[in-house]
Amino acid sequence: MSSQPDHAPTTISVVQKRPTPDSEPGAPQYPIDSVDNALKLLLLLGERPEVRLTEASAHLGVATSTAHRILAMLTWRGFMRQDPKTKAYMPGPALTTVAFSVMRRIGDVPRAAEPILKEVSLKLGETCHIGLLEGNQVRFLAVAEPDTAVRVASRVGRLMPAHATSTGKVLLAGLTQEQLHTLYPQEQLEGVTSHSLLLRSQLEEQLRQVRRDGYATNREESEDGVASVAVALATASGLKLAVNASAPIHRLPPAKIDSFGQILHTAALRLANILG
Repeated sequence: MSSQPDHAPTTISVVQKRPTPDSEPGAPQYPIDSVDNALKLLLLLGERPEVRLTEASAHLGVATSTAHRILAMLTWRGFMRQDPKTKAYMPGPALTTVAFSVMRRIGDVPRAAEPILKEVSLKLGETCHIGLLEGNQVRFLAVAEPDTAVRVASRVGRLMPAHATSTGKVLLAGLTQEQLHTLYPQEQLEGVTSHSLLLRSQLEEQLRQVRRDGYATNREESEDGVASVAVALATASGLKLAVNASAPIHRLPPAKIDSFGQILHTAALRLANILG
């Protein structure tokens, strides 16, 4: 007669957790897991129309009870709301208020900046943009173009690597080293042209020069045959904005950079006063 085991085999359930903040490049020195998990759920909500408890638990790699507590806190603060029928979580009023507030401020920039951009473009005879720093990229929001046959084309609406543009570099210069390393956790950088910076250490060296000069330059780093100068706006809104002038490289030799920088600096002060 065969013997039967006294106990059924024990099944061990292993939860595969996502990397913790302190294991990721550029993470803060003293991460708070609960805050990080709440932010991860908000980012997840940006990718899909709704999030269920089981999805939140799996996404964070935590028990459903832990995910439920985080969702409850986000709901209490208005960043999420729960459908009473399906029990799924959706964007709450606080989250949409923040999103609309940011988008409204961004949407106000082209209208408010237009007169000054046109004035600077006329004075320099070159294309002028306002750009916004979005992570490690720059989005161009507004443009004024000169009435010349040969000019730099509008970049409005385009996203470009920040380290390859004067607008991006002047805004990156306002970050701390920790913030910069969060955006660029690796030494290697993306090349856009043969003149682009390819190392973070090279970028950091240029940013030190930008802080001394008060403006940033770009010579064929984002587009062959194009040079530019940019100055940051000191706005109270929290938006990281800069104004630039770009030109065919033969029309912006090194000898003209300082004068471009001075005109853009005056424009940046006026724009900052208008945009707040």
